[in-house]
Amino acid sequence: MIIDCHGHYTTAPEPHQKFREAQLVRIKDSTLPAALPARISDDEIRESIETNQLRLQRERGADLTLFSPRASAMGHHVGNESVSTAWTRACNDLVKRVVDLYPQNFVGVCQLPQSPGVPIAHSVQELMRCVQDLGFVGCNLNPDPSGGHWNSPPLTDRHWYPFYEAMVELDVPAMIHVSASCNPNFHATGAHYINADTTAFMQFIQGDLFRDFPTLRFIIPHGGGAVPYHWGRYRGLADMLERPPLDTHVMRNVFFDTCVYHQPGIDLLVNVIDIDNILFGSEMLGAVRGIDPETGHYFDDTRRYIDSLAVPAEDKRRIFELNARRVFPRLDALLKAKGL
Repeated sequence: MIIDCHGHYTTAPEPHQKFREAQLVRIKDSTLPAALPARISDDEIRESIETNQLRLQRERGADLTLFSPRASAMGHHVGNESVSTAWTRACNDLVKRVVDLYPQNFVGVCQLPQSPGVPIAHSVQELMRCVQDLGFVGCNLNPDPSGGHWNSPPLTDRHWYPFYEAMVELDVPAMIHVSASCNPNFHATGAHYINADTTAFMQFIQGDLFRDFPTLRFIIPHGGGAVPYHWGRYRGLADMLERPPLDTHVMRNVFFDTCVYHQPGIDLLVNVIDIDNILFGSEMLGAVRGIDPETGHYFDDTRRYIDSLAVPAEDKRRIFELNARRVFPRLDALLKAKGL
């Protein structure tokens, strides 16, 4: 089985975006009536999925995608907590409808109603709803709800602990995933995303989070940002800061996906990072959608890169399936219930 741990509903039907636009207009004019989630038919959802994610999933040979709302549209920096909560619930409910229509192809991962200056504990209720009521198996956690200004405490700060306690109770991991950037210095997907991945890893090195939460699990997407390429720097910094070695201090709890869009990058990832810490991901129909002129293949057709690795078949199976089942225990239970 090939499990893609990183998929977003980037092709949601237009009425869903119209709801968001109505929300944004009301932020500027509070005399307007409150925006209401769009009425979207099953056929609209089918069209948006079957011509996009499901088509590519079948063409590229994946079996199952862990599916969450569009990350760049989470927009935690927009409006206030009530706006973020309404938008988040609508996004998660729409993903749930996709999962219900295509239970063999998609499993839900939730967005959170984060908002600058609001305690992360306020996001616990939505996590509980999505996991316990909607059957989701994980969440996307934004380390920077400000949208590129980085004024939240580090992920190792006790500010985040109420949410981590809920993650441990539910036994679900979080993918570290920022949203759009409102800082013109940081292109969203070219700089802000990779910066967030790298920043989160350095925060884990500096803190002692996994001493307090030994079963907590995080996926750092986009191949871990700059981390594998600068692995010696982070090993050296850990030593200089008198932190334990990375394999015991961080890498029992942190995993990277394969959303790296060229073969040399995947080769380096696998050469540097232990196979058990790598999960297959594509983020297809996401940040990079074009065809690589050097290969003639889509950049985000990441299965090709794993297939081409000079590693044993069992190692490829760990990347494609087994590691995801271990990091997402609720996914593993769901698959076992289906006899998979």
